[in-house]
Amino acid sequence: MRITVINGQNHKGSSYHIGRILAEQFSDAKISEFFLPRDLNHFCLGCYSCIENEEKCPHYSEKRAIMERIEASDLLIFTTPTYCMRASAPMKAFIDLNFINWMAHRPQKCMFSKKAVVISTAAGAGTKSAMKDITTALFYWGVPYVKTYGISVQAACWEDVKENKKQKISSDMVKLASKVKKAKAKAGLKTKGIFSVMRLMQVKNMGSGEADRSYWEKQGWLGKGRPWKE
Repeated sequence: MRITVINGQNHKGSSYHIGRILAEQFSDAKISEFFLPRDLNHFCLGCYSCIENEEKCPHYSEKRAIMERIEASDLLIFTTPTYCMRASAPMKAFIDLNFINWMAHRPQKCMFSKKAVVISTAAGAGTKSAMKDITTALFYWGVPYVKTYGISVQAACWEDVKENKKQKISSDMVKLASKVKKAKAKAGLKTKGIFSVMRLMQVKNMGSGEADRSYWEKQGWLGKGRPWKE
């Protein structure tokens, strides 16, 4: 199994540690890990260069290095601290910079067979809304199996998390890993429905431009082909 972990902050805090505990439950896994903003320290400029040609994005080489690992992985783990009730700014920037991979534009076929887990911690409240930023993006990427784990650690750093809470977290990660291992990643009705709407837009030339439509045509999706089919 190949796992890619995307951490929404440079420091190794509570969210990072929980992500590592989960990843290490897969003893045979090859793990790739990225830290934001260290590995992608940019915001989307809104220049729309990627709509014409993704390689024209001024940050293409850095974001492509991460996406190549993601595309080659079986399981994706996203971790983010909760900042102001949302995902971290570097994580949101990563999502923005990869909007070209949404079903409205040029989704990657490989995404429709992946599994993902989104993890967020907070000293208090807000993990649910923080995780939603990421789960929304994963859905529109086409990822069919997404689990979430949010927890209030009531501490500012991992070292200050109480031992009984750490034991609960470790137990939860063992159970979560077991579920992920057994699960099958199959596109559901909602994913297929949204894909069909986006496909119809491309068929009727109502998308973002010729580059998007040409991509869909090349994939065979304007006909009977679908990304979740072999």
